[in-house]
Amino acid sequence: MWDESTLSMLVQGIGETLYMTLVSTLFAYIVGLPVGILLYTSAKDGIRPHAALYKILDVIVNLTRSIPFLILLIAIIPFTRLVVGTSIGSTATIVPLTLSAAPFIARLVESSLKEVDIGVIEAAQSMGASDFQIIWKVLLPESRPSLIVGCAIAVTTILGYSAMAGIVGGGGLGTIAINYGLYRWQGEMMLAATVLLVVIVQVLQGIGMKAAGLSDKRK
Repeated sequence: MWDESTLSMLVQGIGETLYMTLVSTLFAYIVGLPVGILLYTSAKDGIRPHAALYKILDVIVNLTRSIPFLILLIAIIPFTRLVVGTSIGSTATIVPLTLSAAPFIARLVESSLKEVDIGVIEAAQSMGASDFQIIWKVLLPESRPSLIVGCAIAVTTILGYSAMAGIVGGGGLGTIAINYGLYRWQGEMMLAATVLLVVIVQVLQGIGMKAAGLSDKRK
């Protein structure tokens, strides 16, 4: 069983899993980071309160977060096919992964920004800093450790979602585990794919926590 082709397949599965996870995380942050900032700034106690904007974003984020990933994955197959030309494979999986992770990331960002000491923000406002300057030079730098921890959480969550995508041929280790472990009753392959997923999670989580510690200027 453990011949060269099997090992090559597992290596390819690791590569596809990392590709899906990291690219999806990047795109999800491109969407989720600005939304999270808007949620914070437009809240009642934000630097630029706007009840209507906050309510709209809050409802959208809550609704999209409540959709189970597998349902979203299947429901947007036509949209996925429109965007990337196919609904199977690792590249196609990036579309639903991004849409599913973006609202989750928006909440993580909002939560991280709320941890910033209000006194620091008030000091910047008293010196005449604009909203953009407060966001760019105060909020984001001050919340960097928390943002990095949130990113580590997001990456591992997206990695778990990518494994679920294997049920519809999403590629990566999830597809290997399902195709060989479930459909062909090869328990060793499912175990190997599962162990590799756990190892990847631990490595990515460790890197994220280390980076968060290094960025914490209080240490």
